[in-house]
Parts: sequence; structure tokens; C-alpha cells
Amino acid sequence: MQEYGIIIRPLITEQSVHLANVRGGYSFEVRKSANKAQVKNSIEKMYGVKVDKVRTANRQGKWRRRGKSYGKKASWKKAVVYLKADQHIDLF
Repeated sequence: MQEYGIIIRPLITEQSVHLANVRGGYSFEVRKSANKAQVKNSIEKMYGVKVDKVRTANRQGKWRRRGKSYGKKASWKKAVVYLKADQHIDLF
């Protein structure tokens, strides 16, 4: 799998900005089939930084309603990447 095909998008929320400023962790939406090693290699090649650790979580799609009908949003995978002490990524 290509390095650029693993990372779908960075997650920019209040919580992720706070995590980046305080602990050096950056959140990304990644492919469901990606493992921690692939995410680590992809981030290191795309942004030129050294990754300390990666944590992943499978997020279940939420039920949504439109009128009488219900539907479910797609499930996705989230990865939080922690960098070495002297590293940072300019996302914001």
C-alpha cells in the first residue's frame, strides 16, 4: 500500500489542537485496513518527522435520521500519532 494512500485526512478539532499543543499528539483519519506500522511509516515519509508511538481506534458510524427514515454513517478508523519531544507538524 502506498504511503499517501494510508492517511485520509488530519482531524482538526478543539480536542486535537489541545492534544498537539500539550502532548505532541496529532489525530488522523486513516484507512480501515492500515496497521500501526503502516501509519508510522506513512507519517514519517509524508511529514519528515520521527514518530514515537501510534494509537489506533475503530470508530463506529452513528445512526442519523432524515424525516421518517434512518440511516447509518460509515465507520472509520482514527489514529493518534505521538512524535518525539523535539518534533512537530504544522497542520494548523
